[in-house]
Amino acid sequence: MRVPAESIPAPPFPRPALWANVAMLRMDQQKGRPVLVEFLDVARPASVRSARYLQAWHERYESDGLRVVGVHWPGFEVSRGYKRVGAAIKRLGLTFPVLIDDEGAYRDEFEAPGWPSRYLFDGQSWLVDYEHGEGGWRATEEAFLELLGLDAEPIAPLRPEDADDALLVMPTNDQEGPWSGSYTAGEVWATLEPPEDGIGSLVVNGETVVVEHPGAQLLIAHDASTTGELRLEPGDGTVVHAVSFAPGLAAPESEG
Repeated sequence: MRVPAESIPAPPFPRPALWANVAMLRMDQQKGRPVLVEFLDVARPASVRSARYLQAWHERYESDGLRVVGVHWPGFEVSRGYKRVGAAIKRLGLTFPVLIDDEGAYRDEFEAPGWPSRYLFDGQSWLVDYEHGEGGWRATEEAFLELLGLDAEPIAPLRPEDADDALLVMPTNDQEGPWSGSYTAGEVWATLEPPEDGIGSLVVNGETVVVEHPGAQLLIAHDASTTGELRLEPGDGTVVHAVSFAPGLAAPESEG
């Protein structure tokens, strides 16, 4: 969503603070370049999906002047703490700077409503664009391409569901705990925590899934939106904090 220029200045990054992938950043030292700030949580599937775009933009446009900054604001105890967050960032292959905002102090500066929440500041550190919720990647990229003065085609959708013309079916609402029941979705995810002393397990519709790390884990992927039945049985010591459902593509209408 576009906002009037010179209306909201970028809040300075907190000091002292813990960072991943960089020793420290200062907002006042980013003058002259666009800064893209996204609040994320490695335990939330929507953040994991959106982070793929942040990584792609970081790799493609850092040399052109774009600064991508992730702010990890945990929504679950399982995603709190530098050690766990740092391990998840490495596992997901994220190399852009990430501020560890365990207590949500930087989030409070923005009043970010949830995950993901994305804010684009221009070279003078004024807010020019923002997006709350999953999606809006092409619009965000077009906004910072304009700031960079680049005539480039935005990256292709990383999933068919992300295309501008994709017809999506609203999924079942996210559920707390080891939920089982009927659902409609393109993907089924869970926020999991293995036992402290090792690797855990989760039986998903009769099939055993290994749980090697805390955080978001994809359980089921469909080619299109599907109505199905989910049965979860956590193994000893494995905790299911939540079950999440992603929208899927509308199935094509049959001919004849």
